[in-house]
Amino acid sequence: MGTLRDLQFALQLKIEELRQRDTLIDELELELDTKDELIRRLQEELDRYRATVSLPGTSAAGAACAAQSESSQRSSRKTVICEPFSVDPVTLTLVSHRNCDKSQESQRLIQAALVKNDLLKNLDEGEISAITACMCCTAINQGCYVIQEGATGAQAYVLEEGRLEMTKDGIKLLTIEPGDMFGELALLYNCTHIYSVSAQTDSKLWVIDRQSYQTILMQRGLNRLSHSVELLSSLPFLQSLPEDVIMKMSDLMEEAHYKDGDYIIRQGATGDTFYIISKGQVTVTEKRPGHEEHTVLSKLSEGQWFGEKALWCEDIRTVNVIAAEDVTCLVIDRDAFKDVIDGLTFDSSQEGQQSEESEVKPDVDPAPLSSSTLSDFQIICTLGVGEFGHVDLVQLKSNVTSLFAMRVLSKKMILNDAQQEHVLNEGRVLMETRCSFIVRLYKTFRDPERLYFLTEACLGGDLSSLLTEKGCLDECSTRLYTACVVGALTFLHSRDVIYRDVKPENVILDEHGYAKLTGSRCLKKVEMGKKTWTFCGTLGYMAPEIILNKGHSTSADFWSLGVFVFELLSGGLPFSSSDPMKILTATIRGIDQIDFPKTISKSASSLIKKLCRSNPSERLGSRRNGAKDIQKHKWFEGFNWDGLCKRTLTPPAVPQVRNPPENNTCRFYTEDSVEPCANWEDF
Repeated sequence: MGTLRDLQFALQLKIEELRQRDTLIDELELELDTKDELIRRLQEELDRYRATVSLPGTSAAGAACAAQSESSQRSSRKTVICEPFSVDPVTLTLVSHRNCDKSQESQRLIQAALVKNDLLKNLDEGEISAITACMCCTAINQGCYVIQEGATGAQAYVLEEGRLEMTKDGIKLLTIEPGDMFGELALLYNCTHIYSVSAQTDSKLWVIDRQSYQTILMQRGLNRLSHSVELLSSLPFLQSLPEDVIMKMSDLMEEAHYKDGDYIIRQGATGDTFYIISKGQVTVTEKRPGHEEHTVLSKLSEGQWFGEKALWCEDIRTVNVIAAEDVTCLVIDRDAFKDVIDGLTFDSSQEGQQSEESEVKPDVDPAPLSSSTLSDFQIICTLGVGEFGHVDLVQLKSNVTSLFAMRVLSKKMILNDAQQEHVLNEGRVLMETRCSFIVRLYKTFRDPERLYFLTEACLGGDLSSLLTEKGCLDECSTRLYTACVVGALTFLHSRDVIYRDVKPENVILDEHGYAKLTGSRCLKKVEMGKKTWTFCGTLGYMAPEIILNKGHSTSADFWSLGVFVFELLSGGLPFSSSDPMKILTATIRGIDQIDFPKTISKSASSLIKKLCRSNPSERLGSRRNGAKDIQKHKWFEGFNWDGLCKRTLTPPAVPQVRNPPENNTCRFYTEDSVEPCANWEDF
């Protein structure tokens, strides 16, 4: 028996050795791919340098290089995407009801740590309780690492016993004591730790992973939305409203909490607020003339409502409403309610009609493109390198007068970063997009290793490069570029598409000086009235509801638009720091906490603050008139929107784009196994 046991043990060791060897081979292959890509990028930089020297003047080369670069040169401006892990009901229920045993003392310690954390203190009481219940215990021995600098993480920790030390580059930053929380940035996205945490003594920690955290918040958000929609739909005077209007009203309603004995309404007061009881019970009383005592008229509980007269006109309250226990109400004021109801008479097709006006006749005849193959395109030079590949300036062999940009993306790099669905989403949306304010995607190709996106070649440079050159832009230029972005967002929103990554790097100029939004992996189609929970965008531009995992819709784009205007006019971001967590917490605190520089006028400040309202439904552009409210803002007073759509305006700066150099050494894409990418599911 001993011999058999020894053989089994030896076999297990051999299997483990082979598994480790396979893992090492995979790591070496990935390292080799990375080095191959580095060699490719260095070669492309050399090509770009040669192309720059060959051009008569520097403006065209610099502009072309900047215009097609897929990612920012600064890592802090990198687009971040982290999909929620699961939306299936079973997983949502299991995670949200997970309860790891812990003492009352441990629960209090964890909750106190969450409440004092700059990011998580913004969660409501129910969310904090659910996260506390889900956290599991782990032990770490003295001298061991909890977090290592340079590694990626997906967990956050609360220390209960022991002592930890945080270091960066071997230098001590601080000591972590019991009751402290760390690693919370990893709950939002797959970040790289910029510090190490090691145990100075044997320690006990409570840990929660990103999947559990995001699932809890998604589940509670869906439950909250479902509950408020159910309550609103049950009201007799709202039952005739369409579902999307009910959803809009649900977004506008806020939670108000009252303690036992609190007056919610006082008799004789003037009111403009309507209440639906979400939790608890209230007592309705009345003081009649000649009587000292208050007469109890009724008791109202969950699902019932009061104060509805205030929605239609100024209301003098005729009764008292007093909380009979801890009470939660959904409340909406008259202005917000009328905004939704009056919106029923607004012809929403007007906005779609306006977006259709942004469709113009193409500068390029699409006929030759329809029958073209990848080998029909001659590579002129490399314009830039990006996260998943590079961009070439190309021309058809049969028609050298028309220039295009070819984005060449590595499938392996996309798959390694789990971004295939986002890349394909971008392709699906852009193939259906015909808008003069969005870079046109003409055609796609694929081979076993790469995807190819054939797009417009806008060689006027991106706005990030323009800001770097000028420091900040004047109001006239900013107004035109902002109007172009508004036109692009209007077009996308009318088709239920969210952009989610408005920033100067993603806005490029064509040869006439008009601005266009580039393609983005953040593009996503979301049904009207629905929300998405993807942590997506660029730090400093993300709306608070994205950071707090509250679910978001097209309103998130208007927040980013406000930040975009701020940066163009000032040259800096309102929410900026070298520490990502400080950027996120400043964003949550809101725009009202920011001191505006003198380069931003009062009317521009007003526009920015109205776009960056913390409540998504209150943002300019999110109400019944949509983008028309932005167009009518006083900052745009006198601006010729009709001329913008018809492209009859004279932009403040027309890029000096020159013809590319003649390429004596013709380069073409390989012809093997290349075919049009028509079936997006067949990656």
